[in-house]
Amino acid sequence: MNSVKVANSNITPSKIICVGRNYVEHISELGNEVPDNMVLFIKPNAAISEQLQSYHQEVLHYEAELCFMYQQGEFCAVAIGLDLTKRALQSQLKIKGLPWERAKAFTGSALFSDFITLNSIDDDLSLALYINGECRQSGSVAMMLHSPQAILNEIQSFIALEDGDIVMTGTPAGVGEVIAGDTFEAQVLHQNKVLVTKQWQAT
Repeated sequence: MNSVKVANSNITPSKIICVGRNYVEHISELGNEVPDNMVLFIKPNAAISEQLQSYHQEVLHYEAELCFMYQQGEFCAVAIGLDLTKRALQSQLKIKGLPWERAKAFTGSALFSDFITLNSIDDDLSLALYINGECRQSGSVAMMLHSPQAILNEIQSFIALEDGDIVMTGTPAGVGEVIAGDTFEAQVLHQNKVLVTKQWQAT
């Protein structure tokens, strides 16, 4: 089982719950419609990786997301994460009305920085993703269609979360192809102060 680091300890999540279409501009850039209900899907523990791949049966796309760790009924820690996506396959599945997991839940499709503990979540919590020094994605809790608390409430309405489980809250506009050799630097910020950062080199 794969683990992530929080407060200098290794935690093994049983699953990762992901939110799709949670930022209006990202919905627009992919030509999707704003959904009537929250879009949720699951990545297994096996999706967690330290290595940023550019290819897994097809070209992969990056999506930077604010990620929260669940413990004892609430979100206890935050990290920056990458949700890797087989965009071509996802488009085919969407056209056919089929589930996304083959395009979203493959081995190595979820990468995370260290998780840092937090006492509260407010609209000033944000993310930034730089590729080769250029800012490609930025977004905040204030820009989300569904707040982290609303997401947690919705998930708990139909599935039990276990301590250590991770929730990925969706990606803002600016997604694109992972290119081998590129350097990714992702950050979680609060009121423009960097709380945690993580670098990956794409292979």
